[in-house]
Amino acid sequence: MKIDAKKFDRIAKDVFAPVYPMIADQIVARTGVADGVCLDIGCGGGDLGAALIKVSGLSVVFLDQSADMLAIARRVAGEDGLGERTGLLLGDVSAIPLADDSVDLAVSRGSVFFWDDLPRAFAEIHRVLAPGGQGYIGGGFGSKKVREAIEREMLARNQGKDTFGARVRRNLGPETRARFEMALERAGLHGWETILDEETGLWVLMRK
Repeated sequence: MKIDAKKFDRIAKDVFAPVYPMIADQIVARTGVADGVCLDIGCGGGDLGAALIKVSGLSVVFLDQSADMLAIARRVAGEDGLGERTGLLLGDVSAIPLADDSVDLAVSRGSVFFWDDLPRAFAEIHRVLAPGGQGYIGGGFGSKKVREAIEREMLARNQGKDTFGARVRRNLGPETRARFEMALERAGLHGWETILDEETGLWVLMRK
């Protein structure tokens, strides 16, 4: 799917800005991984990865299939003075261009809902995780309060059309959770769990 990188980044900065620091805190608290190499999959403008650098000792590799998105991620890291702790990688989650056992933490917010082959994607993430590494993959807004505020803002931007809210309810619902769990089973993976609640959203937590 073709995404307008500049439009995507503008909404991320204008509307979603409160989300990334909250999710970064939740990831570090939930996984306990605060050092080593983090892979931000489908990184978009790099906001989640940048937020993780600010609350941890992690270095972050930004992975996206869009060169335009990676250019924005490079700019964001540079503006925040994080450039020395970042890397850029053009590629797709179905064939991650990294060696086995090379990543301590793999994260992705929002991208998973667009992946064509979930079993293959989850298997690839597991492959690049180092022993003891963890993955935190899914979608959420940090809190129910922030989610509701963003839904109201997007409703106004879409002139009363609830397309965004409907997509959020679908993506962060029990049917999507079941689809994720089926994909994880088909990938033959173990040591995972799914989290679904109104506060944090829907996430797959993987352990290797």
